[in-house]
Order: sequence, then C-alpha cells, then structure tokens
Amino acid sequence: MDNDVFLGLVRVFDQNLEAALITVTSALGSTPCKPGAKMLVDINGTTTGTIGGGCGEDEARREAFKVIASRTSKVYYLNMVADGIQEEGMVCGGIMGLFIDYLGHQNPLEQINLNRHYLSALMSDNPTLVTVIEALDEQLIGKKLFTRSTGDAFGDLGSEKLNRVAIKKAIAGGEKLFPQLICFDSEFEICEPSMACFRLFIEPPTTTLHLVIIGAGYIAQSLVAMAKVLGYDVTVLDDRPALANSTRFCLADRIICDDFERGLDFININPQTFIVIVTRGTYSDKVCLRKVINQPTRYIGMTGSYRKVKALKSELEEEGIDSESLQKLYSPIGLKIRAETPAEIAVSILGQVIKVQKQLA
Repeated sequence: MDNDVFLGLVRVFDQNLEAALITVTSALGSTPCKPGAKMLVDINGTTTGTIGGGCGEDEARREAFKVIASRTSKVYYLNMVADGIQEEGMVCGGIMGLFIDYLGHQNPLEQINLNRHYLSALMSDNPTLVTVIEALDEQLIGKKLFTRSTGDAFGDLGSEKLNRVAIKKAIAGGEKLFPQLICFDSEFEICEPSMACFRLFIEPPTTTLHLVIIGAGYIAQSLVAMAKVLGYDVTVLDDRPALANSTRFCLADRIICDDFERGLDFININPQTFIVIVTRGTYSDKVCLRKVINQPTRYIGMTGSYRKVKALKSELEEEGIDSESLQKLYSPIGLKIRAETPAEIAVSILGQVIKVQKQLA
C-alpha cells in the first residue's frame, strides 16, 4: 500500500471520517494502473493516491462520492474505450475493475475494528487481506479478513466455508507479490468468472520490493539506475569507500560501506528482498553467499562461470551448507541474452529478478 494512502486511512479512522477507498481489482487491455493501485476519497473531496489520473480518475471519484452518500460498497467498471472518454483524451483503451469500499462510522463496529487492526498489522507484520467484492448475498460485499505471516486469521466473511477457502488462498497468496482476483462457485470451488457466486480480492503484503546489490562496480551502477526506474528500494553494499559512496550511487536509497559480513547484518532481509552478488572476487562472493543463502529472500543471484559456481557450492557444502539451500541460487546470473556490457548484464539480471518476482521462473 502506498504510504500516503496508508497515512490517509489512519487519518480517516483516527478522526472518524467518512470516505471511500478505491482499489483497482482487475485490468483488461491497456490501463494506467494495475490491480492493487488505490485512491482514497474523503467526504470533503480530498484524494490521496492515484489510479491513473485524467478523466477516468475523475469518474471514479464521482462514483466514490455516490458510495459515501449511499454508505454501500460496490464494484464499478471504468471503461476507457468508450467514445466519450476517448474524446476527452483518455486513450488507454482498457477496462479497470474497481472496488469502491465505504469507510465510516456507519460500518459495523467489527468491520471498523478489523480495518484498524489491519492497518496496525501493516506496520509490524506482512498481512494478506481478503475482501469480498461480489457475492449472491449482497450483505457479504465488503466483508474482510486478513492473515498474518504466522498464519493466524482475523475477520469474518460471513460464511464458515468461505472463511476456510479464503484463509487457504490468503496464506498461499501471501507468498506472491501481486494481488489476485479469485472466483468461487456455489460449492466454493474455483471457477471461471462467468460461473462465480463469490469473487474475492486477495492483497498480499505490498512492502516495497528491496534490491540488495552486494558489490559496487560498474554492473552495480547500471543496476541501481534501472532498478529505481522499476520502483525498487535499492541498497548497495561494498567495503571500498572509493566505490560505495553517494557520488557514484546518487540514486540508491542507502549505501553501506563496511565489511561484507558486518554490513549484511544491517540489512533487513525478508521475502520481498532480492539479492544480487556482484563482488570483486570469489572469496567475497563466498562470504556473502554463505551469509544470505539461508535467509528468507525472494531471489539470490551471483555472477560467475559454471565452473566457478560449481566449485564454490562444493566448498560451502563441505562447510555444512545444505545442498538443497544452494539450489535456490541463480548463477550464472541473469537471462541468456548474450549480455556483454555492464548495462546489458544489468538488463539480464533485472529481467531474471522480474521473472522470479512474477513467479514465472
């Protein structure tokens, strides 16, 4: 969740305001935002966040006011292929499904409390949120539950069977890094949208994806520049002051100039962390790989030839590192695109990172 939207929600609940939270739940064709994007509209007309701007966002904002007035959440489809919208300059040519959720004192107390607990969990845990956006029983629309990283669940979707399948999908969805729209039939089996009796929107933790680049050479410079364009939070670690500095890495979110092992102790590594090892030599590669291989990372990639990597893995196995753990290492690193220059190598690495992030590997 965007930090500004998060703070806006905190303000809504702290001040007991009425508002509507617009969430993109589906995107067909060319659209300005993808599922998971949010915009908060309060009763005074203040908006926080964006779902793409332009006249489409204005239309969504008008629908949000209707939701606030009726105090009833709903699904709305924003059609950006309609003639009128194209005439006004929005030529994306797609359709965005929106869930516009009423937030306010007219909600049941248990729902208000659940929203507050979820916001609190976002600050200390990695909760996965499940929202009923469509159901045969309209009273279920807008009901929520969330699961913590421990697997504990909070909330109620209004049906024990629905709760069970939702919790199962939420736990599985927490391992993904993108939202999902899941349809169930009357028997609570996954089905095609045309057969759906229930549609659930599952939002995994949306902590900013963290790229840790260990090594501050030329490849690292290209990686930082490209990763920031892609929206990653980037950390660079190296033990050489002449390289690990803000002059060379002005776009990096943080630069750690320290011994590799000690420097890694200062980095919070979690399932949203992608680690790229591009140090100056085999010894430092080995030190870093030994330190991170059993961490809960999403990705670990390391430069090196097949021969070098095989030898390094063998050495680590002899030192007690489990061979199964070493299987998650991507090395030689990057997609096979015959990359030669530092920039081309950075493209191949980030292509592989995105592939893993989207669970296509």
